[in-house]
Amino acid sequence: MSDIINGSVYIVDLPDKVGQEVSLRGWLYNKRSSGKVRFLILRDGTGLVQGVMVKGKLPETDFTAFDRLTQESSLSLEGVVRVEPRAPGGYELEVTAVHPLHVAPEYPISHKEHGVDFLLNHRHLWLRSPRQQAILRVRDEIIRACRDFFADRRFVLVDTPIFTPTACEGTTTLFETDYFGDRKAYLTQSGQLYLEAAALALGRVYCFGPTFRAEKSKTRRHLTEFWMLETEVAFADLEDIMALAEALLCAVAVRVLENRIAELTFLERPLAPLQAIRPPFPRLSYTESLKRLTAAGHQLAWGEDLGAPEETALSQMYDRPVLIHHYPKECKAFYMKPDTVDPRTVLCVDVLAPEGVGEIIGGSQREDDLEALLTRIKEHHLPQEPLEWYLDLRRYGSVPHSGFGLGIERLVTWFCGLHHVREAIPFPRLMDRLTP
Repeated sequence: MSDIINGSVYIVDLPDKVGQEVSLRGWLYNKRSSGKVRFLILRDGTGLVQGVMVKGKLPETDFTAFDRLTQESSLSLEGVVRVEPRAPGGYELEVTAVHPLHVAPEYPISHKEHGVDFLLNHRHLWLRSPRQQAILRVRDEIIRACRDFFADRRFVLVDTPIFTPTACEGTTTLFETDYFGDRKAYLTQSGQLYLEAAALALGRVYCFGPTFRAEKSKTRRHLTEFWMLETEVAFADLEDIMALAEALLCAVAVRVLENRIAELTFLERPLAPLQAIRPPFPRLSYTESLKRLTAAGHQLAWGEDLGAPEETALSQMYDRPVLIHHYPKECKAFYMKPDTVDPRTVLCVDVLAPEGVGEIIGGSQREDDLEALLTRIKEHHLPQEPLEWYLDLRRYGSVPHSGFGLGIERLVTWFCGLHHVREAIPFPRLMDRLTP
C-alpha cells in the first residue's frame, strides 16, 4: 500500500523525506509566534511535526492564515523537510504553503487538566490526545501480536455468536433482550461453548470479539463490555493450556517491547516489569495459595473464590505472572472437569498479572464425559434444552479438550501501567456510562 494519499505523506515517514518538498495533512495541535517566525504543530495520527513559517518565504495570505487557525482545525501544509533534534519527532517542515480545510470553534479539551467525568463525556475528542493515542497503539500491537501468535501455530480463527440462548458463566450477569418478541436472547459472556464445537471440527481454534457482563461492579478492573481472545484445543489437557498461556504472554511482551518503546516511554511506563515476563511463570495450587495468603494476614476459607485483594496479594509476591490452578469445584463454571485425584477441585487455571491488575487469563480442561456434564448442569440449575447442542459434542466423538480466555483490556492496562481499565478501550461501557 502506498504511504502517499492524494499527494500527501504521513509524518511518520518524514525521516525518509529529508531535503524533499512534501505535503502533509492533519489537525493543528498547537501554535506559537515569535515575531516574523510562526510555528504550527501538526498531528496526523502517526505523529507530530513542527511547521516553521517565516514571513516572506510563503505567500502573505498563507502567513496570515496562522491568525485564524485554532486548535484542532484541519489543514494541509507544504514545505521542505529538515532535521531538527529540538522539534517534536526530531524533524520540522519549512513551510511554503498553508491551506486551511476547516477552522474549528473553541476546542472543549484544551491543553490543561480536566476531570475524569469531563474527559469521558468528551471521549470522542479525548482520543486525540497523545496519551490516548499511545495507549491505543499499544492495544493495537497487543492484538496483532496475539493474532500472529495463533496464526504461526496454525490455529484457525472462528467467529462466535454475540446473541446466545443461555448463559456460559452464570445467569446473574446476563444482558437480556427480546428476540423477535417470542423468546429471550442474551449478549454473550464468552464464545467458549461455540469454540468447543469448532475445536472438535478444526482441532485448534481461537476467537476474538466483544463480550458482555451485567456485573454491578464499579471497580477499576471492570467493564460491562470488553474484548476477549479465547482459544480451544482438542486433545489438550490443563498442562497444555497453561504452557500455551505462558507462551502467549511472553510472545506479546516481546512484540510490545520491540515495537512500542516510544509509546511506553511517553506513558512513563517502567519497562522492567514487562522485561520480566519470561518463562517459567510460578505456579501455585489454590490450596497452596491459601496457605501463603494466610501467612500474609488474609483470611479466606477453603472453597471461597479469590477476590481482588487476594489476587493482588498473590501477584505482588512475584515479578511476573503467576498461575493459580485447581480451584474448588463450587466456585467455578459447570463445564470445568473435576480432578480425579482431588474431586473437590477442577482442572482450571487463572493467570494473575502483577502490579495490582489481577486476573488476565482464565482457563480449564473441559468436562468431556456426557453424564458428568449433565450432572454439573443440574447442580448449577441451568436449563438443559438450550444446551442440547453443546451436549452433542460429548455424544459424537468426545475427546479431552481445554482452552482459556484472555481479557484484552486488562492486558492493555497492565502493559501501559494504567490505573483504570476504562482507558484501555476506545469507548468504555460502565455501569453509569453508555455514551459517547
